[in-house]
Amino acid sequence: MQSPLFAYTEQQSQDRYTVQNPQLLRVALTGHDDVLARKGAMVAYQGLVDFDGEYQTGSQRTARARTGEGLDLMRCSGQGTVYFANLAQYVHVVDVDQDGLTVDSAYVLALDSALHTEVIAVDSQYGISGSGKYQLNISGRGKVALMTSGQPLMMQVTPDKYVSADADAIVAWSSSLRVQMQAQTHSAGVLRRRGSTGEGWELSFLGQGFALVQPSEVLPPQHAQIGSGVGAQFGVGQQGAHGRDQGNAWS
Repeated sequence: MQSPLFAYTEQQSQDRYTVQNPQLLRVALTGHDDVLARKGAMVAYQGLVDFDGEYQTGSQRTARARTGEGLDLMRCSGQGTVYFANLAQYVHVVDVDQDGLTVDSAYVLALDSALHTEVIAVDSQYGISGSGKYQLNISGRGKVALMTSGQPLMMQVTPDKYVSADADAIVAWSSSLRVQMQAQTHSAGVLRRRGSTGEGWELSFLGQGFALVQPSEVLPPQHAQIGSGVGAQFGVGQQGAHGRDQGNAWS
């Protein structure tokens, strides 16, 4: 059999995480360090690999119930090679160090099992209950595979140059950055988008680090079911601006 498809054979690499192609991640398991991946993200594997649901602690379940932020993970262990993908989104591997990484959990494809995750709150400058945003803070040392809808933009943040990004387009940022959520509006109804501009909430970043932005302000359906409609929320990332308490961090 002959076909141009044979140009898409697996990448040979000694690295644990390899971007097989822009929308497919290859992870090598050696039998020592497990990898945690988004539930249902495995598209193929080779070798002796076990897949099991990842246990959530009581505090993690509480944080998920209160904020809507968190990870539904499966643990992949054994020896072999596993391929992960999700809705043909673009895949990017990030090395997490002592600075940490803050990310919207909807964009996490896989991560090393040694890393620690915690739900944190980003407050609004208005102090209005429900107008904040919750994110996932990842700390420790290891690798995380992120996803974006389209090719992203990496923006450097320095003490003399702060960066602002649409709350629906931001994917991740350095945990060391100072973050303020704001809406540039003079309207009393700050939950509305800014006049006729179509713009809504934004996050401003100050300090030294980076902010990763994707060229899309709408998430693809994460839990689509056959025969049911898929709704989208706008204004403050995947959770929207309603029913969110502020000022709390959950671990």
